[in-house]
Amino acid sequence: MLKRVHRLLGSAAKRLNRLANSSTTVYHRLSRSGGKKQEKGSAPIAPEAAPSPEVSPAAAGREEAIDPAPRPAEPAATTSRRRRRGQETSEPEWSVDDFVVDPLPGKSRFHDFAIDPRVMRGIAEQNFRYCTPIQQQGLPTVLTGRDLIARAQTGTGKTAVFLIGVFCRLLQDQQRLPPPGHPRALVIAPTRELVIQIVKEGQALGAHAPLQLAAVYGGSNLRAQEEELRSRRTDMVVATPGRLLDFLRRRVLVFDRCTTLVIDEADRMLDMGFLPDVRRILSQLPDRDKRQTMLFSATISDDVRRLADRWCRNPVSHEAGEQSVSVDKIAQRVYLTTAEEKFGLLYNLIKSCPDGRILIFENMKSDAARLADRLGDHGIDSLLLTGDVPQPKRLSRLEAFRSGSTRVMVATDVAGRGIHVDDIIYVVNYTLPEEPENYVHRIGRTGRAGAKGVAVSFACEKGSFVIPDIEEFTGRPLPCLEPEEDLLTPVPPRTEARQRPAKRRRKPRRKSTDRTGEGNQR
Repeated sequence: MLKRVHRLLGSAAKRLNRLANSSTTVYHRLSRSGGKKQEKGSAPIAPEAAPSPEVSPAAAGREEAIDPAPRPAEPAATTSRRRRRGQETSEPEWSVDDFVVDPLPGKSRFHDFAIDPRVMRGIAEQNFRYCTPIQQQGLPTVLTGRDLIARAQTGTGKTAVFLIGVFCRLLQDQQRLPPPGHPRALVIAPTRELVIQIVKEGQALGAHAPLQLAAVYGGSNLRAQEEELRSRRTDMVVATPGRLLDFLRRRVLVFDRCTTLVIDEADRMLDMGFLPDVRRILSQLPDRDKRQTMLFSATISDDVRRLADRWCRNPVSHEAGEQSVSVDKIAQRVYLTTAEEKFGLLYNLIKSCPDGRILIFENMKSDAARLADRLGDHGIDSLLLTGDVPQPKRLSRLEAFRSGSTRVMVATDVAGRGIHVDDIIYVVNYTLPEEPENYVHRIGRTGRAGAKGVAVSFACEKGSFVIPDIEEFTGRPLPCLEPEEDLLTPVPPRTEARQRPAKRRRKPRRKSTDRTGEGNQR
């Protein structure tokens, strides 16, 4: 009982203090207003005529309404925030008319489609002026909400098709923003590099749209990704199947509000054995009648079409270009050699191209590591990209190869898909792949976006047996040639700088001595 009385007395004292402070504030404001009237020529107010500090709250409110006094100065942080808001609202709005692209016969502009102006601004900043064939065919279908199966060569703008379509659809439905962990769109990709690349392109195209993207992939800190997904709203998630399943089991992500599904590199998903994982993911999504589903790939096989019939609702099919990689811009050569001569051919080929980027493929991770070490021993700096390389190093090595600081990369098929690196002069199959599809995806790293490139393969006594399968798959014969004389130049000896020092024989350990220098005796 005494505690309640003390609480009541304390609250009453606080209220009395507030009333006294408010009365004092009203007194000072009235005094300032009186001073202003005195400047205008009115009679000064005598001290005894000044209002008493003991003014009721109601009277104080009436006095403020009659003669409001200027507000005290706001803190600097609040003022700066208001100033920034004012500057943002005062900036002239961007208009599609600012992005001038002259119409050309036979080509479509992005202006010709019903694209949100905020997305169009990102397109303009990326200087995408005319649509590629797959963009010209796919954008009308995607923007109308239809399901889509699209096939096109890598590097022809498949990613921009579904990013533009997804962004426009999300921006049309901004009334029901999801809470954290409930994304509205999902993109599934087979590799970490492809996930990072899609998010990077999405951030560029959606730089002026109020949309949040998140990358979910293995090989990186799980807790950091989980905290990001739980702490903020995410409109679109781009993920690899394995890490995405982990978050589904932990209830970090719930796809009850997902209205758009994109499966990129669908045939690669099948090749890598991701079909069971993708099926489990799709079981957590709304039914196909309540979502838009899009499948994109460089090749569409019968297995992919059967899956599309299960996952899509009356899909529209679009195909741009040939089923195989076009050889108009890619010169293919197959050098007949032996296993012992292959390194000499590769060494001389690299030395003949001192400025261009060269991507070398091996089938096995261990073989790729040995080849990179051997190149280094002979003075050629190279980057290794395999599944055993930790994710941070993989990203830094890809960036070094992309920037040109290191121009030679040795990789397995983990880099064969979805890696956008421009100006690769040579793609070298140091060992021919066992699957013909991998050959197509490897040589697709050069000759991107209409640029010229060369695909060189070494056919030795072990790997030449796959040539007929590759020719059957591509529908074109492979020119098998004898190496030129300059490629048969003997390889110089290992550089002195990379000579591995011989192992030193360890000296026998001396007996321990005490402080007097005499050996310890038992």
